Amino acid sequence: MKTIRGISVKSLTRVEGEGSLKVRLVDGRVEIAEFSIYEPPRFFERLLRGRQVAEVPDITARICGICPVAYQMSSCLALEKALGIEVSPAIDRLRRLLYCGEWITSHALHMHLLHAPDFLGCESAFTLPPEYAGFLEDGLALKSLGNQILEAVGGRAVHPINVAVGGFHRGPEVAAVRGLLPALKQGLEAAQRSLRVVQQFDFPASPSPRVRLSLASEREYPMNHGELLISRPTGDTRGPIETFAEQSQEFQVPQSTALHSRLAGDNAAYLCGPLARLAHNIDQLPPKARQVAESCGINWAAAAMHQSILARGIEVLAAIEEAISLAAAYQAPPAPAQIPLTPRAGSGCHATEAPRGLLYHSYEIDAAGLVTAATIIPPTSQNQAQIEADLADLLTEALHQSEPPDDPQLTRQCETLIRSYDPCISCATHFLTLSIDR
Repeated sequence: MKTIRGISVKSLTRVEGEGSLKVRLVDGRVEIAEFSIYEPPRFFERLLRGRQVAEVPDITARICGICPVAYQMSSCLALEKALGIEVSPAIDRLRRLLYCGEWITSHALHMHLLHAPDFLGCESAFTLPPEYAGFLEDGLALKSLGNQILEAVGGRAVHPINVAVGGFHRGPEVAAVRGLLPALKQGLEAAQRSLRVVQQFDFPASPSPRVRLSLASEREYPMNHGELLISRPTGDTRGPIETFAEQSQEFQVPQSTALHSRLAGDNAAYLCGPLARLAHNIDQLPPKARQVAESCGINWAAAAMHQSILARGIEVLAAIEEAISLAAAYQAPPAPAQIPLTPRAGSGCHATEAPRGLLYHSYEIDAAGLVTAATIIPPTSQNQAQIEADLADLLTEALHQSEPPDDPQLTRQCETLIRSYDPCISCATHFLTLSIDR
């Protein structure tokens, strides 16, 4: 007689969107491990058709309240390619500073409030043991610091309003940017303290994705620029961002309204995000972040998913180091702050590194400067197939232990694994409600 065990999570709560988890175990093996998204499609790509190029950054920013800058940067850079625009180095530096703010606030939120409780046996960040009160305070301070950068450069902490195709609507005031320095220096200390805490966490065994994809650069830790790098056990593939549509292919699955992605050719699931970036670009980290990355004893090319919280902490430290350098060097607003736009027919694509991974945009525009087609591929969509593969590996390993975990333990393991991807979750302190059918 077959032994069948079913795990059904009908609603993943506190997620940016609506999703569920379904697992079917037959005779100790995983038959189904589905991470499903059933939120109705939002049709942003269709909504962009017929819009003026200048409208796109403000529209795409509304896709996500946590990483709107990523959507603005990918859209601006793709459209600038289509229009033949090359912005000045001064604009490029301001865009990097803005992106630093987003990385800091997004990663700090995830590290301190969403993911750390999994390693400390707590239900939420607000039930941490008293000795971790300073850790929580540092997390809140870091999130506030990121918001301050977004306000100073982008004009607003959520859905910034100063970003434009060709640059910025207005050059940020010198006093506002340089005025960030005292808080940034305090943030540097908070990030270092947080990393010391996270390094002490007990990281249980977890899957280690074999295929990783990110931007890679020889001049800087990638945010807005770089080549596409895919690392497999059989070797690396490197090429311009324009090859992404050839390398990664989207496909529909019955259980999800969100498209999945796999690599063309070998149909491999892959990981994007902090672990992939760190594996590909550790040499480009600024000094303090690189020292932590190299001294913590982790082989980042093969790091396990639970260690992503440490990778995020390293990227917070790196972003603060970068922001200090950029703010200290800011002497005057760029002139002009925005390169004039001349409508023309064309097409362009680009990808930047959102906190959760590579975010790809592609546009076609007509001679009047109207968008005729748009494609947006977010990192969570790309990670979905890898999440399901990791869940299958985790469950298989757990069920073959000499003392298999009970239902609550298995629930927590699944929660922690999914949370390690930070799949566009704005607040996921406790988001799996598990039911077992025997």
